[in-house]
Amino acid sequence: MCQPSSTVISSATPSVSPGAIRVASATRRASEWGLGSGWATAAAATSARIGRRKTRIGARNDGRQPGVSRRAGFAGPYGPVPDASGTTDSILARLPSPRMADRRDVDALAPSILSYLEKHPDRAYRAKEISRALGITNQGRYQALLEAFDRLRDTNQVAVQKGGRVQHRGKQNEAVGRLSVTTQGFGFVTMDDGTEFFVRPRRMSTALHGDRVRVALAAEKRNKPSDQKREAEVIEVIERGRSKTVGTFSTTGRSGWVVPDDQRIAHDVFVLRDNWNGAKTGDKVVVTIDAFDDPKAAPEGTIVQVLGQADAPGVDVLALAMALGAPSDFPDEVEAEAQAIVPGITKEEVARRLDLRDELVFTIDPADAKDFDDAIHTKDLGSGMTEVGVHIADVSHYVREGGIIDREAYDRATSTYLVDRVIPMLPEALSNGVCSLRPHEDKLAYSCIMTVDGGGHVHSWEIRETVIHSKQRFAYEEAQAVIDGADHPMKAEVLRAAELARTLTQKRMSEGAIDFDVPEVRIRLDESGQPVDVYEKERQEANRLIEEFMLLANRSVAMEASSREVPFVYRIHDKPDRERIKALADYVKTFGHKLPHSEGDVQRSKLNDLLRSVKGSPEAPVIEQAAIRSMSKAVYSPDNIGHYGLGFEYYGHFTSPIRRYPDLIAHRILKRMQDQQDGKIPTEETLAAQSEHCSAREREATEAERESIKLKQVEYAAAHLGDEFDGIVVGVTKFGVFVQMTKLLVEGLCHVREMDGYWEYDERRYTLVSKSHGRRIRVGDACRVRIAAAEPSTRRVDLAFVEMPGRPEEGAPKRSSKASQRTDKRKTRGARRKKR
Repeated sequence: MCQPSSTVISSATPSVSPGAIRVASATRRASEWGLGSGWATAAAATSARIGRRKTRIGARNDGRQPGVSRRAGFAGPYGPVPDASGTTDSILARLPSPRMADRRDVDALAPSILSYLEKHPDRAYRAKEISRALGITNQGRYQALLEAFDRLRDTNQVAVQKGGRVQHRGKQNEAVGRLSVTTQGFGFVTMDDGTEFFVRPRRMSTALHGDRVRVALAAEKRNKPSDQKREAEVIEVIERGRSKTVGTFSTTGRSGWVVPDDQRIAHDVFVLRDNWNGAKTGDKVVVTIDAFDDPKAAPEGTIVQVLGQADAPGVDVLALAMALGAPSDFPDEVEAEAQAIVPGITKEEVARRLDLRDELVFTIDPADAKDFDDAIHTKDLGSGMTEVGVHIADVSHYVREGGIIDREAYDRATSTYLVDRVIPMLPEALSNGVCSLRPHEDKLAYSCIMTVDGGGHVHSWEIRETVIHSKQRFAYEEAQAVIDGADHPMKAEVLRAAELARTLTQKRMSEGAIDFDVPEVRIRLDESGQPVDVYEKERQEANRLIEEFMLLANRSVAMEASSREVPFVYRIHDKPDRERIKALADYVKTFGHKLPHSEGDVQRSKLNDLLRSVKGSPEAPVIEQAAIRSMSKAVYSPDNIGHYGLGFEYYGHFTSPIRRYPDLIAHRILKRMQDQQDGKIPTEETLAAQSEHCSAREREATEAERESIKLKQVEYAAAHLGDEFDGIVVGVTKFGVFVQMTKLLVEGLCHVREMDGYWEYDERRYTLVSKSHGRRIRVGDACRVRIAAAEPSTRRVDLAFVEMPGRPEEGAPKRSSKASQRTDKRKTRGARRKKR
């Protein structure tokens, strides 16, 4: 049976006495500095005294002591526990020498060292070499030089090379970027131009995942593989990516610790008792990181919110979302201002608007929706022309720009749709009440009214402030029933809209829009928040109807802004990266499909041909996901480059101001443009900053939504250990086979060590080959698997094959089972000897 393949990072202290470790470490350092054994003995004794005072720490459930970093050799506020080598003792490393140097000598020598290194930038030097170069012979001055060396290294004013040597740090060998840390502990710094550098755990200093950092670049290695990234070391944290984290609280005496849920944060957070704020052991909490200046000590923080006991219903999803940047409850003052907004509409307000209350306006939304931010109407104008009205909740009328609600909405930038709840952008008093286009109520709207011909071409449009009165609220299922033939008083209006939507879809596809139809996973939860079913959401014609009408309005609004030549926030989508398209073409080839391209340039029509050719096949969801991953990310920007995926030259977001802040920006710009107040329209620089913020928040919300669904998928898998599912191979590596279970739509790994026989990885063809079985496993192979293990906290599933994937390899010799086993054992032993 497949065993969990997740790596467990052990931080247990090796079975070496602390005294022996201190003496060994002191001797090593004395040797490095050229000091005698007497210094080593004194330093070790001092370290022991401090260690007895400062390391009274209890045990943890995960095998680490509280405050011990996930990075080997790092620890809490009093320094690290020894790593596996038994030679790390940060208490010793931070001790002053027994013979204290004159501070004035240290201050004077530091610039001298820097000056010497600057004159000799191509070499790295030991302390002894620098002392000879500077003519230092006195023991006291030499001790001052050692302390100056430490100061320069600790403050990252010099580059530290192999063996503790130091070298001049040239500006040309520095870079600035965003640090992304993996769950394995290492990380990558990505510059604004996309260039990436590799950072080892011990080279991260006090940087955390998401921080903007300055790094020193290591020298390029000779004969470096083309896919190996240049290494770097963090020398400065310019800006924290996140000031808070979420984790589980525990106590040891008067000390408190928060163990971050995010595996990419390697350090536990130390919390003084005065900053617990009511938290108890086992609580999920939000903690701020107040101080983290020493990489050999733990960050210190304050608990600002207690989410509840870790095993309480719903706490797991809320903690996950907040760890990924999702906001929590609205501040009291925001809720109070929202409650104070008067919902009524004055006669004066109606008089200044276009009155559409007599039109047959209706909404189509999910059955459980409460925030109705869009409504539509259609009207036959004769001569093959149709009037299409898309009416959007007039949020900008109620939310004053720069007010407390507006500032909170901007910070959130989007509503976040988790597996069990919605974290709204606006307080419910607005989103579900005052602004919501509820049926049988007069409501203020901002409408785009278009005239469309029988071919789906828009002949004219106008954007007006309106007042509407929705006649009917349809759930998607109800609207679909009408489309399928059910009777309803508004049947004619629904059918007219459905017919026009079909025409609009056909027109978009003929113009080259890419038709992604990726299955949407839905989870049914019980009252305790446990998953009881995983299923695929059915996308019906009623869904497409609303999508097409929203696309039509968004496109018309963007064209209006462009024609008036005013700054605007566009929704842009760049062409896909050439290398990604090449990789996609290679990937689909393993399934037997083709994606014609010219050196990475691909026509949208060719992508559509691929998607149509796989529709209905077992590999369709996998290929569609791969195609989406090959695309660039759609973002907001005042610099319009068009929307590649939709095939639109002009496109913006206008139709969802209740849940998207860029839509609210668009409403305000359009109103000022119509009121001849162009001077009050934000500059492109302002819109660029707002666009970047909204795009970043959208990415965080999307990640939270995706991870919350995956959490429940893996929980469902954990509740069905031993159950069997059909699957399809979606990835083959030298260490195992990734399989997507078609029922759960979640991936799992069957490790090669758990597969019968001896398997070799064919790197050129991305396959695993077993000569003993005469089989070759490749992407796209069907199989049947059993769930062997599932760990919700890491979102990992391990599988075991019930029915092996793969196909017989032509010409492969057929051997007896016993002969195969003997051969496989010999190969395994040989591989182990080679590895040793």
